[in-house]
Amino acid sequence: MAAVIYTPYAARVFIIDNMKDMLGRDNVISAGEALGRLLNCLPGELPAEVGIPIEGSLGRICSRDLLSPEDLPHFARSTVDGYAVSARSTFGATETMPAYLNLSQEVFMGDKADFLVSPMSAAKIPTGGMLPGATDAVVMFEHVSVLDENTIEVLKPVAPGENVIQAGEDVRIGESLLLRGWRMRPQDIGACAGVGVTKIVVYERPTVSVISTGDEIVAADSTPDSAHIRDINSYVLSAMVSQAGCLPLKRGIFRDNYAEVRSVIELSIAESSAVIISGGTSVGAKDLIAKIINDMGSPGVLFHGVSMKPGKPVIGGMVGGVPVFGLPGHPAAVAVCFDVFIRPVLDRLCGYRERFTGAGRRTVKARLSKNVSSSQGREEHVRVVLEERPDGLWAIPVLGKSGLITTLVKADGTFVIPVNENGVEQREVIEVRLF
Repeated sequence: MAAVIYTPYAARVFIIDNMKDMLGRDNVISAGEALGRLLNCLPGELPAEVGIPIEGSLGRICSRDLLSPEDLPHFARSTVDGYAVSARSTFGATETMPAYLNLSQEVFMGDKADFLVSPMSAAKIPTGGMLPGATDAVVMFEHVSVLDENTIEVLKPVAPGENVIQAGEDVRIGESLLLRGWRMRPQDIGACAGVGVTKIVVYERPTVSVISTGDEIVAADSTPDSAHIRDINSYVLSAMVSQAGCLPLKRGIFRDNYAEVRSVIELSIAESSAVIISGGTSVGAKDLIAKIINDMGSPGVLFHGVSMKPGKPVIGGMVGGVPVFGLPGHPAAVAVCFDVFIRPVLDRLCGYRERFTGAGRRTVKARLSKNVSSSQGREEHVRVVLEERPDGLWAIPVLGKSGLITTLVKADGTFVIPVNENGVEQREVIEVRLF
């Protein structure tokens, strides 16, 4: 029976046949279907944190709409240095037939302009100054000639509202300033400050447990012998969890022992919003993760194996409402699986809502420097280095096995060869997803 494939990196639907999962069953699922199974099982209500100071809110997710408590700005102000006037008094003014205006009072920064400017008069005003009464425009200094201390001539007319920001033009009282699910940026913090909001309500940061497994893994600060390797993945994953706006909790390195690994997973589920396990996902005598997840409760493993390279053995499951991921041990597979499966789940757990598909992604267009082949039936993620050339941006494939961490260090990002294609030809324009 054929399987319908959807990839989140391109709006394409494909049909594939005769594919098997990690347990030898037919119809291995696509990355898009696997992610959908996870997202459908996530909790609907998320805990909120009240009264977060805006200076500490960068990257946090708003848990409710923020309505402006006042107009911004709350008075009409000039956008240029010049003279506040009634626009009507400048109509028809030219360099050969200027409009002559009497100089009235002067507006000073920080002072309330609580006076009126009579018709055929003007008041000197700085950028940001409050417009005095009976004026509705500002003539720039460059379009004025000063005749004496009491008289100016206007060489160019202005329209009503020209060079002026009106009261409430930036935001009106009661208008939505920030929406629920919005990730706070520096400009959003500035907008809050502008309307006097110094504390906001955000979703709690999810805590994510990171577990390394494998008899061959040793601590990064130790000297491995010929049969062991240093732990890389827990550092990569913890940094990626932080980058996603969550709080990583490194649990340590655990041997390939059912009781030991199950114990730390149970503890992690009790204390975390998500659990990531590196290693132990392939089908073998010591690969325990899928069995442990299934033994711990329903629904257990949602998928084990996807039509993707690298990362085919990835596991996604749910235990007690907590998503649990089992990742292959190779660093490149870890990075790809995190972007495809874990980051979207963490975004949902953070409360983040994309305004449009791919809103959180950083991508660039580039030409491929050489032919890259691929096997049909799997979505392949290829690492590339970007190079600026006289004729534009080029992507040079970084070829190497998924167990090589330096291929990630050298690469600027990845592009995707869709599941039903044999490869991508040289000079074809691709979309590179930046790390």
